[in-house]
Amino acid sequence: MCDRISQEKATVELMIRLYCRFGPDKPTCRKCSVHCYSNEMRERIRTIMHWAGPRMMVYHPVEAVRHLLLER
Repeated sequence: MCDRISQEKATVELMIRLYCRFGPDKPTCRKCSVHCYSNEMRERIRTIMHWAGPRMMVYHPVEAVRHLLLER
């Protein structure tokens, strides 16, 4: 089971990396008009971000602050 999760994470990462090669003209995912995934997956990612967001300050504070600054 864990191997399947790892594989899915790797696949999603590859898809995002491919899509984001469009460079600076591509908006952030939150502002994108063409989403890489279905509405159901978008909701799942929103749930994950809602849960993980506050915890980022504890586990990855530098990335959390960087993310907040870049979103402004």
